[in-house]
Amino acid sequence: VGPCIGIESGDHMVMSRWVFQKIAEKYGLDINYDPKPIKGDWNGSGCHMNFSTKKMREDGGLDEIYKACERLGETFLEDVKFYGGDNNQRMTGIHETSKLSEFTHGVGTRHTSVRIGNDVAKAGKGYFEDRRPGSNIDPYIATVRLYASSMGYEGPSSSVIEPQSWWATLEAE
Repeated sequence: VGPCIGIESGDHMVMSRWVFQKIAEKYGLDINYDPKPIKGDWNGSGCHMNFSTKKMREDGGLDEIYKACERLGETFLEDVKFYGGDNNQRMTGIHETSKLSEFTHGVGTRHTSVRIGNDVAKAGKGYFEDRRPGSNIDPYIATVRLYASSMGYEGPSSSVIEPQSWWATLEAE
C-alpha cells in the first residue's frame, strides 16, 4: 500500500483487504484484523502509518517532523481512539510497542508512539512513522485524525466512532 497522497491510502487499504478476503474465500480461510486476535505474550498486529508533508521532505524538514510530534503529544489521548478497537490489548509498552496512555517519539526507536527513521534523521528531512494504529483501523478516519493532529488542526470528534470500554481506563491513567 502506498505511497499515497491524502486519504488515498484508505482506498489502497480497502482494496487490499478486499483482495485478501477473496483469496481467503477461495481457500476456505478467514481473515482476522483484530490487533490481538490470539491473546498472549506477543506484540499483536499493527497498521503503522508513515506520514509526511512537503515541508517535512524539504531541507530542514526534520524540524517540521519534531513540531508535528510535539502537536501529537498534545492530542494523543484523543488520537488513539481513532486507531482501532481493542488496541489497548496491543499497546502495552512491551514487545516493541509504546504504552497507550503515553506519547513518546524518537529516532530509530521501536518502542515509541512515533519513530523517526535513522535515515531521516541523518538526511534532516523525510517522514515519520506513527506506530500506534492497530490492524483494524478505519483507514479514512485514522488518516484524517493523524493529519489534523500533527498539523495542529482540530480533528474529528470521537463521537463519530464507536466508544470502547478501555477509553475510561486510558483517561484515568
